Amino acid sequence: MANIRPLALVTGASAGIGETFARRLARDGYDLILVARRRDRLESLAAELGGAEILVADLTDTKELRLVEERIASADLDLLVNNAGIGIPGIFFEAPIDSIDRMNRLHVVVTARLAHAALKRMTARGRGAVINVSSVAGFGQSPGSVSYYATKAWMNNFTKGLYLELKMLRSPVKVQALCPGFTISEFHDVAGEGREGVPAWIWMRPEDVVDASLRGLASGKLFVIPGAIYKVGARVLPWLGWLQVQLARRESARKPV
Repeated sequence: MANIRPLALVTGASAGIGETFARRLARDGYDLILVARRRDRLESLAAELGGAEILVADLTDTKELRLVEERIASADLDLLVNNAGIGIPGIFFEAPIDSIDRMNRLHVVVTARLAHAALKRMTARGRGAVINVSSVAGFGQSPGSVSYYATKAWMNNFTKGLYLELKMLRSPVKVQALCPGFTISEFHDVAGEGREGVPAWIWMRPEDVVDASLRGLASGKLFVIPGAIYKVGARVLPWLGWLQVQLARRESARKPV
């Protein structure tokens, strides 16, 4: 009897953490469905990996998102990696609202809909896992990245809620919130932030982030925060947010009316 290879679907698979997930999962014996907007990148990666199904889709487009949902609903997925994401830096009310809306849809609506499609089938089969690629930013707030931090906080809370539901139902299906910090990829370049202002030693390799994620998944860990400095950061950020509010209130009180 032939071995049945596990099947994984990775969004945002054309670069960065998503591409690294694809490479690692292919090496681990998974069949792959790769989702991204750039056909040329997907075709090149699929060829390099010795074959993979590709779905070219802009997940912020409702019709294209539905096509990916339908593919998930028809597949016996063993792993869904909700990795697609973008950053829109700048003061909230000065940034283009359409860009902010696109980010919010990608991080919130897409994550929810794809997880919904995958978990429905996984729980019926009694196996599978969902990794939501969030961020250590989800543990705090930051002026200049208000909506990004907020959507990542939603992803963290959403994943935790799913974890509790699955435990309540005694389902063996796993969920994980992967919360990396600064990771070497195209993400910051596309966001227009660059890397010049961040010390080199803070940046993590995407390979190390993915390794930490899959180790955590094997042990059923809910939150995976790669890197010691970011583990500390996740604990400090909520306190720092409280301190920022207090300082902002004090500074505001000092200004003449």
